[in-house]
Amino acid sequence: MTTDRNLLHAQSILRDFASDWSQPAPKRYDAHVLPQKLVAAVTKLNQARWGYLAAITGLDSGPEAGEFEVLYHFCAGAAVLTLRVTLNRAYPVIPSVCTVFPYASPYERETGEMLGIRFDGTPDDSWLFLPDDWEPEVFPLRKDTVLNGGDA
Repeated sequence: MTTDRNLLHAQSILRDFASDWSQPAPKRYDAHVLPQKLVAAVTKLNQARWGYLAAITGLDSGPEAGEFEVLYHFCAGAAVLTLRVTLNRAYPVIPSVCTVFPYASPYERETGEMLGIRFDGTPDDSWLFLPDDWEPEVFPLRKDTVLNGGDA
């Protein structure tokens, strides 16, 4: 299947779950998914055997934006599909996808410890990178975090 056909197939698979499709670059599609539809959407991709989950990343747009984004990057050959999930900054909670992709745990753990996003239902929320004595409510990749007297 060609890259373009792969991406069109992804759109077809996710038609009931995603909105606001865009093509930020050749061979790439982005789709916005509501948090409550995320697990169903990734389950559908998995059942259709559309690529693999390559990474999960978090994005802090800053306190003035009032939101975070969690990005789920899927690859199928040269095609890249990113599911973008927007979260309210005051309540950054998203369902875990570990029931569908058990290997998502390290991605969820890293995003949680660095940005303070909680993955509801994740099997392990212990830290991967921060030292044991790190302040539990200080998230080093948040744009409003101040470390050592300066901006992060």
